[in-house]
Amino acid sequence: MYVLMTADAVGGVWSYALDLADALADLDVAVALAVTGARLTAQQRSELRHSRVARCYASDFSLEWQQDWTSVRRAGEWLREIGEEVQPDVVHVNGYVDAALGWRQPVLVVAHSCVLSWFEAVRGQEAPPAWDRYRREVGRGLAAADLVVAPTVAMLEALQRHHRVEAETRVIPNGIAAAGEPRTKRRAVLAAGRLWDEAKNVAALARVAGRVPAPVEVAGDLPTPRPSGVHALGRLGRADLRARMAESAVFCAPARYEPFGLGPLEAAQAGCALVLGDIPSLREVWGDAATFVQPDDAEALVAALSTALDDHVEPGRRARDRSGDYTSARMAAAYVDAYERLVTQALDVPAAVSA
Repeated sequence: MYVLMTADAVGGVWSYALDLADALADLDVAVALAVTGARLTAQQRSELRHSRVARCYASDFSLEWQQDWTSVRRAGEWLREIGEEVQPDVVHVNGYVDAALGWRQPVLVVAHSCVLSWFEAVRGQEAPPAWDRYRREVGRGLAAADLVVAPTVAMLEALQRHHRVEAETRVIPNGIAAAGEPRTKRRAVLAAGRLWDEAKNVAALARVAGRVPAPVEVAGDLPTPRPSGVHALGRLGRADLRARMAESAVFCAPARYEPFGLGPLEAAQAGCALVLGDIPSLREVWGDAATFVQPDDAEALVAALSTALDDHVEPGRRARDRSGDYTSARMAAAYVDAYERLVTQALDVPAAVSA
């Protein structure tokens, strides 16, 4: 089977797409990857070379949430040309707008996030009228989908609150490939994300870093001057970040909005004790394998981090055990089942019409 899959170079969908493509290759599914959003970095090109992606096409066309609709339209034309070249069995869209390009093949749409649900979770309000075009374009994409997938029930329900979803839906959790055994842990708190990202909410950790009885290390872009008490690691490639996770006692993600959370999953696999934002999606994924705090409760965050640092071994073991539910092999098997169902349904349509 051949799948044309879209991805972007500016977020977690990049890692998701590579992990999925690698696992799909074990199931005789080849992936042609079409990447937009930004030019690939040297690190991403290296990751791509080490992946099992069959073919990759990359451009810096804008993504739909960036609302440069001329660039989005040109990206659609580019993607249709790729589709004509590769002739896939299924089109797998990791967004919304590209689903409505008039594909002859069945289309699967994955709801990794949504601006309207972001506003609901982060700002506590509906998206303003400036996002009406986005709302319409996403609606067109969803209307064209043959199957809509979300990584959690929470994300699917959020999507359904804000958009009309008439296609069949499924929840397929994200997954990652197995990693090595955790290393000896340092008494340290690790976080990953940009300080300005209101959804990841790393700023909440930065505000209390001076009160945490251990180093607080943040991988990602931080402003200058650095927040007091924060050890800035800068941008780390995926391998370097995983190495940091393997030796850190605690991973903190006090998110306000996180449809699944690949960062916590990679940290859990590395045996970190998890301190996470108390939001439905993270509760769904982690259950009793994490400590949850309200995203902006500073006192609760300091207390949870202090407790986790003092006793990280058992919470880290529970998190690692739970991470075994979210493997790339399981994820790929679920997607292959979905692809095969879509292909079978598409083949059945002419017979049904002629009857």
